[in-house]
Amino acid sequence: MRVVSGSARGCKLQPVPGMNTRPTTDRVKENVFNLIQDHIREARVLDLFAGTGQLGIEALSRGAKRCDFVEHDKTAYNIVYKNTQSARVADRAALHCAEADRFLSQAAKQGYDLIFLDPPYGGEALENALLQIETFDILSANGIIICESAVGDRFAHGFEIVRERRYGATMITVLRRQGGGTDEKYENCDLPGQL
Repeated sequence: MRVVSGSARGCKLQPVPGMNTRPTTDRVKENVFNLIQDHIREARVLDLFAGTGQLGIEALSRGAKRCDFVEHDKTAYNIVYKNTQSARVADRAALHCAEADRFLSQAAKQGYDLIFLDPPYGGEALENALLQIETFDILSANGIIICESAVGDRFAHGFEIVRERRYGATMITVLRRQGGGTDEKYENCDLPGQL
Protein backbone atom coordinates (compact mmCIF):
# COMPACT_ATOMS: atom_id res chain seq x y z
CA MET A 1 0.00 0.00 0.00
CA ARG A 2 1.55 3.25 -1.17
CA VAL A 3 0.77 6.81 -2.20
CA VAL A 4 0.27 6.74 -5.96
CA SER A 5 0.92 10.35 -6.98
CA GLY A 6 1.72 13.86 -5.80
CA SER A 7 4.06 15.21 -3.15
CA ALA A 8 4.11 11.92 -1.19
CA ARG A 9 4.33 9.68 -4.25
CA GLY A 10 5.81 6.27 -3.46
CA CYS A 11 5.46 6.66 0.31
CA LYS A 12 4.62 3.29 1.83
CA LEU A 13 1.73 3.34 4.26
CA GLN A 14 1.34 1.05 7.24
CA PRO A 15 -1.63 -1.34 7.28
CA VAL A 16 -3.88 -1.78 10.30
CA PRO A 17 -3.02 -5.09 12.02
CA GLY A 18 -5.68 -7.79 11.97
CA MET A 19 -8.67 -8.36 9.75
CA ASN A 20 -10.96 -5.52 10.87
CA THR A 21 -10.02 -3.18 8.01
CA ARG A 22 -10.04 -3.76 4.25
CA PRO A 23 -7.76 -1.25 2.52
CA THR A 24 -8.65 -0.07 -0.97
CA THR A 25 -6.30 -1.73 -3.44
CA ASP A 26 -3.71 0.46 -5.19
CA ARG A 27 -5.31 -0.37 -8.56
CA VAL A 28 -8.78 0.80 -7.51
CA LYS A 29 -7.36 3.85 -5.74
CA GLU A 30 -5.36 4.95 -8.77
CA ASN A 31 -8.35 4.60 -11.08
CA VAL A 32 -10.64 6.49 -8.70
CA PHE A 33 -8.18 9.37 -8.38
CA ASN A 34 -7.76 9.53 -12.15
CA LEU A 35 -11.52 10.05 -12.39
CA ILE A 36 -11.79 12.73 -9.71
CA GLN A 37 -8.47 14.54 -10.29
CA ASP A 38 -10.21 17.79 -11.29
CA HIS A 39 -11.96 17.91 -7.89
CA ILE A 40 -8.89 17.52 -5.68
CA ARG A 41 -6.79 20.69 -5.78
CA GLU A 42 -7.63 22.96 -2.83
CA ALA A 43 -10.52 20.65 -1.85
CA ARG A 44 -11.81 20.28 1.68
CA VAL A 45 -11.86 16.51 2.16
CA LEU A 46 -13.55 14.12 4.57
CA ASP A 47 -12.24 10.55 4.92
CA LEU A 48 -15.07 9.27 7.10
CA PHE A 49 -14.18 5.61 7.68
CA ALA A 50 -10.47 6.31 7.49
CA GLY A 51 -8.97 2.89 8.26
CA THR A 52 -5.34 3.48 7.28
CA GLY A 53 -6.07 7.00 6.03
CA GLN A 54 -4.82 6.19 2.55
CA LEU A 55 -7.66 7.88 0.60
CA GLY A 56 -7.38 11.17 2.47
CA ILE A 57 -3.58 11.01 2.32
CA GLU A 58 -3.71 10.46 -1.45
CA ALA A 59 -5.96 13.52 -1.79
CA LEU A 60 -3.59 15.66 0.33
CA SER A 61 -0.61 14.41 -1.67
CA ARG A 62 -2.37 15.56 -4.84
CA GLY A 63 -3.05 19.08 -3.56
CA ALA A 64 -6.18 18.99 -1.39
CA LYS A 65 -6.34 21.88 1.06
CA ARG A 66 -7.16 19.87 4.19
CA CYS A 67 -8.63 16.55 5.26
CA ASP A 68 -10.60 15.41 8.28
CA PHE A 69 -9.85 11.76 9.06
CA VAL A 70 -12.53 10.05 11.15
CA GLU A 71 -11.81 6.63 12.67
CA HIS A 72 -13.39 5.16 15.81
CA ASP A 73 -11.01 2.21 16.22
CA LYS A 74 -8.04 3.33 18.34
CA THR A 75 -5.56 1.00 16.65
CA ALA A 76 -6.56 2.25 13.20
CA TYR A 77 -6.58 5.85 14.45
CA ASN A 78 -2.94 5.46 15.55
CA ILE A 79 -2.06 4.06 12.10
CA VAL A 80 -3.69 7.08 10.44
CA TYR A 81 -1.57 9.33 12.65
CA LYS A 82 1.64 7.48 11.70
CA ASN A 83 0.74 7.44 8.00
CA THR A 84 0.00 11.18 7.84
CA GLN A 85 3.33 11.81 9.52
CA SER A 86 5.33 9.56 7.19
CA ALA A 87 3.61 11.04 4.11
CA ARG A 88 4.43 14.55 5.41
CA VAL A 89 0.82 15.76 5.18
CA ALA A 90 0.08 16.04 8.91
CA ASP A 91 0.01 19.85 8.76
CA ARG A 92 -3.16 19.66 6.63
CA ALA A 93 -4.71 16.69 8.44
CA ALA A 94 -7.18 16.77 11.35
CA LEU A 95 -7.67 13.41 13.07
CA HIS A 96 -10.85 12.55 14.94
CA CYS A 97 -11.26 9.42 17.06
CA ALA A 98 -15.05 9.25 16.83
CA GLU A 99 -17.98 7.26 15.49
CA ALA A 100 -19.07 8.41 12.03
CA ASP A 101 -22.58 9.45 13.06
CA ARG A 102 -21.36 11.55 15.99
CA PHE A 103 -18.82 13.34 13.79
CA LEU A 104 -21.34 14.04 11.01
CA SER A 105 -23.87 15.51 13.43
CA GLN A 106 -21.30 18.12 14.46
CA ALA A 107 -19.74 18.84 11.05
CA ALA A 108 -20.05 22.27 9.44
CA LYS A 109 -22.78 22.73 6.84
CA GLN A 110 -21.57 22.53 3.24
CA GLY A 111 -18.07 22.04 4.50
CA TYR A 112 -16.66 19.35 2.17
CA ASP A 113 -15.84 19.29 -1.52
CA LEU A 114 -14.84 15.63 -1.51
CA ILE A 115 -16.11 12.89 0.84
CA PHE A 116 -14.73 9.35 0.90
CA LEU A 117 -17.02 6.64 2.29
CA ASP A 118 -15.40 3.22 2.60
CA PRO A 119 -17.08 1.50 5.57
CA PRO A 120 -17.06 -2.26 6.21
CA TYR A 121 -18.98 -4.06 3.48
CA GLY A 122 -22.56 -5.09 4.23
CA GLY A 123 -24.57 -3.61 7.04
CA GLU A 124 -26.09 -0.14 7.07
CA ALA A 125 -23.07 2.09 7.72
CA LEU A 126 -22.88 3.45 4.15
CA GLU A 127 -26.60 4.16 3.86
CA ASN A 128 -26.68 5.79 7.31
CA ALA A 129 -23.68 7.99 6.47
CA LEU A 130 -25.29 9.17 3.22
CA LEU A 131 -28.53 9.98 5.03
CA GLN A 132 -26.64 12.05 7.60
CA ILE A 133 -24.52 13.82 4.97
CA GLU A 134 -27.76 14.89 3.30
CA THR A 135 -29.55 15.74 6.56
CA PHE A 136 -26.72 17.82 7.98
CA ASP A 137 -25.96 19.36 4.56
CA ILE A 138 -22.18 18.98 4.75
CA LEU A 139 -21.46 18.52 1.01
CA SER A 140 -20.50 21.72 -0.82
CA ALA A 141 -22.57 22.84 -3.80
CA ASN A 142 -20.20 21.24 -6.32
CA GLY A 143 -18.92 18.52 -4.04
CA ILE A 144 -18.78 14.80 -4.75
CA ILE A 145 -18.96 11.65 -2.65
CA ILE A 146 -16.92 8.54 -3.46
CA CYS A 147 -18.50 5.35 -2.08
CA GLU A 148 -16.75 2.00 -1.97
CA SER A 149 -18.98 -1.00 -1.38
CA ALA A 150 -19.37 -4.68 -2.19
CA VAL A 151 -21.01 -5.31 -5.57
CA GLY A 152 -24.02 -6.87 -3.85
CA ASP A 153 -24.53 -4.05 -1.35
CA ARG A 154 -27.61 -1.89 -1.90
CA PHE A 155 -28.03 1.49 -0.24
CA ALA A 156 -30.64 4.20 -0.55
CA HIS A 157 -29.64 7.86 -0.83
CA GLY A 158 -30.89 11.21 -2.02
CA PHE A 159 -27.95 11.96 -4.31
CA GLU A 160 -27.44 11.79 -8.06
CA ILE A 161 -25.23 8.96 -9.33
CA VAL A 162 -22.47 10.36 -11.55
CA ARG A 163 -20.59 7.12 -12.20
CA GLU A 164 -20.53 3.49 -11.07
CA ARG A 165 -17.61 1.18 -11.76
CA ARG A 166 -17.03 -2.42 -10.77
CA TYR A 167 -13.64 -3.93 -9.85
CA GLY A 168 -14.10 -7.61 -9.11
CA ALA A 169 -16.13 -7.74 -5.88
CA THR A 170 -15.79 -3.96 -5.32
CA MET A 171 -18.16 -1.24 -6.56
CA ILE A 172 -17.15 2.43 -6.74
CA THR A 173 -20.05 4.91 -6.87
CA VAL A 174 -19.56 8.65 -7.44
CA LEU A 175 -22.41 10.83 -6.15
CA ARG A 176 -23.27 14.54 -6.17
CA ARG A 177 -26.22 16.71 -5.17
CA GLN A 178 -29.46 16.13 -7.08
CA GLY A 179 -29.91 18.43 -10.06
CA GLY A 180 -26.22 19.19 -10.36
CA GLY A 181 -26.62 19.41 -14.12
CA THR A 182 -24.18 18.22 -16.76
CA ASP A 183 -20.61 18.03 -15.57
CA GLU A 184 -18.24 18.06 -18.53
CA LYS A 185 -15.51 16.58 -16.37
CA TYR A 186 -17.44 13.29 -16.42
CA GLU A 187 -18.58 13.28 -20.03
CA ASN A 188 -16.95 10.37 -21.88
CA CYS A 189 -14.83 9.68 -18.82
CA ASP A 190 -14.33 6.00 -18.08
CA LEU A 191 -12.08 4.52 -15.48
CA PRO A 192 -9.31 2.40 -16.99
CA GLY A 193 -9.40 -1.24 -16.05
CA GLN A 194 -13.15 -1.41 -15.45
CA LEU A 195 -14.85 -4.77 -15.73
